Amino acid sequence: MRTTVDLPEPIIRNGKLLAAERGVTLSAVVEAALRGHLSPQTIVSARKVALPTVRGLLVQPDLKLDRTSALEIADDEVFFAAVKSR
Repeated sequence: MRTTVDLPEPIIRNGKLLAAERGVTLSAVVEAALRGHLSPQTIVSARKVALPTVRGLLVQPDLKLDRTSALEIADDEVFFAAVKSR
């Protein structure tokens, strides 16, 4: 169906750029945007991610992990000690 909609020039310009990047028409971009905006929001469950862990020589038992600044300071001290020894 054909209809007329007044949109600000920057939106039209960005829509045309997006359409050209995707190789589709401006109508397809507008339709996809409206469908996405008007469709019921679905909650996507986060997938589980396996985080790598480090054991052994890198463990510092006296380091408190509840403060990231302590980690940064410890890392800086090791780095600058190595720089000074060069």
